[in-house]
Amino acid sequence: MRIATSQFQATMTRGLQDNQSALASLTARMASGNKIGVPSDDPVTSVRLSRLDREQSIVGQYRDNIAAIKIRLSTNETYLQSMVNDITQSHDLLVWASDASNTPDDLKSMVTTMTSLRDSLFYSANQKDQEGRYVFSGTLTNTPSMTYDENALAGSRYSFTGNTNEQKSVVGNGITQTVNVDVKGLEDLLNKMDSTIAALSQPDLDPGAADVQAALKANMDGAMETLDLIAGKIASFGGAQNVMATLDGNHANVSLSNKTAILDLGSLDMTEAATELNGYNNALQASYKAYSKITNLSLFNVL
Repeated sequence: MRIATSQFQATMTRGLQDNQSALASLTARMASGNKIGVPSDDPVTSVRLSRLDREQSIVGQYRDNIAAIKIRLSTNETYLQSMVNDITQSHDLLVWASDASNTPDDLKSMVTTMTSLRDSLFYSANQKDQEGRYVFSGTLTNTPSMTYDENALAGSRYSFTGNTNEQKSVVGNGITQTVNVDVKGLEDLLNKMDSTIAALSQPDLDPGAADVQAALKANMDGAMETLDLIAGKIASFGGAQNVMATLDGNHANVSLSNKTAILDLGSLDMTEAATELNGYNNALQASYKAYSKITNLSLFNVL
């Protein structure tokens, strides 16, 4: 059977181009170290790698969320611990003020310290983060947690103006963690401290007067209740941080496993690739030699 010269040349040219393309693809993969240059090189492995990359991205986001939450919880714990210190100091002061041997001047001398502690608690309750958002207002981060009405009577000037809604962040598959906190209940203590300050500031102060003793007792009880409230929140932070540490460790293990699998599936076997490259080169050289010899043949060669 005779083959037309044009048909022969087209066939050889196509074969040479296919060899060149395969050689270029293999060379590029050897340079990058990747087994797959384009999905068509190995469709099944490409799908597996795509799934692993997606899971790795999700795990990475979980870990980023956990890192941000741990910083936020730690910062909030610091602020709350400051409140605990102020409340403890105020309670100690109230115990001293309740001593019946105190003179009016003794009690009046406590007003300045009690006022400073009240104002410190109010300031801490309205603490803002670096972005100017209120830390203890629940989800109303643009609203102060506590407000003060100077026109109201002592004992009712402080109000909680945040909310108790929770902000949650995803830290695992189906796992969320509350990242915010509120200080609802602190306003009761602030009002009781305000009442105590007003009672101790009376010009004709009588340490044994019923209203003075009632204010001191109510303030002491309120201090203990609020101390339990704030300490409970701090304890929950500790538990949450332990959970975050465990989850982060689990995610780190999953991430390492994914990276190992990606490396195993996606890395090119250089020994095998070198053998394949040598085969392509030999085939390409043989094709060029055969093409050159056949091109130079004519009917006169066989006559």
